[in-house]
Amino acid sequence: MRWTSEAEEAVKKVPFFVRKKVRLRVENEAVKAGKKAVSLADVKATQARFLSNMSSEIKGYQLDTCFGANGCPNRANNGDKLLERIERLLKKQNLLAFLRHQVKGELKFHHEFRVTLADCPNACSQPQIKDIGIIGASLPMLTDETCTLCEACVDECREKAIALNNENDKPKIDYNLCLACGKCIEACPTGTIVADKKGFRVQLGGKLGRHPQLAKELPGIYNEDEVLDIVKNCIIFYKSNSKQGERFAEVFTPTDFKNFVGHYSP
Repeated sequence: MRWTSEAEEAVKKVPFFVRKKVRLRVENEAVKAGKKAVSLADVKATQARFLSNMSSEIKGYQLDTCFGANGCPNRANNGDKLLERIERLLKKQNLLAFLRHQVKGELKFHHEFRVTLADCPNACSQPQIKDIGIIGASLPMLTDETCTLCEACVDECREKAIALNNENDKPKIDYNLCLACGKCIEACPTGTIVADKKGFRVQLGGKLGRHPQLAKELPGIYNEDEVLDIVKNCIIFYKSNSKQGERFAEVFTPTDFKNFVGHYSP
C-alpha cells in the first residue's frame, strides 16, 4: 500500500522494536477502511490505539529474524528450523507469567526477553543488542584439492581473512579475522575450500536503553541442540536473577559470562 511522505516520517518516530507491528496494523486498518493510501491521520489513530493497549500485545518475549519466511539472501546457515524450536522453548518457559509476577505496574515491550537470529554475519536483525543473538555460520577449511590460484576466495572475502600462499600454492585462512560467512566456500571452483563446520555463533547480554551495551560472543560454533541448551540456560539464569523485571543484560555480569564460556567452550 502507498504511504504519504508525512505518514512515512511519522512511523519512523515509532520505537524500532514495535515499528513493524505498528506499520502492519496501520496498513490493515487502512485496508479495512477501504483506503488506497496511508495518511498521517491513519498513523496517529492506529498508533494511539496500539500504545494504549500495549499490555495486551505483550507475550513475554520477542523473537526476531532478518528476513523471516523469505530467508536471508546471504545465508551462512539456514536457521528456519532453529527459529521454530526456539519459539516452542520460549512459549514453554512462560515468560509472560514470570514478568507479571516480577514487574510492578503495567508491562511494556521493553520488559520482554529478546532473542534474535541472523542467518549471516551481516546481522540485519541486530543480534549484538539483544539478550541472545544468534548468527548463522559456515566455517571454511582447506582440503588437498589442487588450487588453481584463481583468487576467487580472496576477492570474495570482505574481511581480508584469505591470502594465497605462494610457497605451497594454497590459500591461507586467518581464522582470527574470519566471520564464518561461507562466501569463500561458495566461490571456490575447485573444492580447495569447503565447509568444516556449519552451525551458529551465539552472543549474550546486549541491550539498548539508557545504558546500552553490546553482547559478548561465546567461543565456538554451535549446532541447533547446543543453541537451544544455551537459550534454555540463559532463561533459567534470567528467572533466577531478575527480581523486578530487569533485562537479562542488567543481571548478566562479566563473571556470569565467563562461567558460560567455561561451560560451552569447544
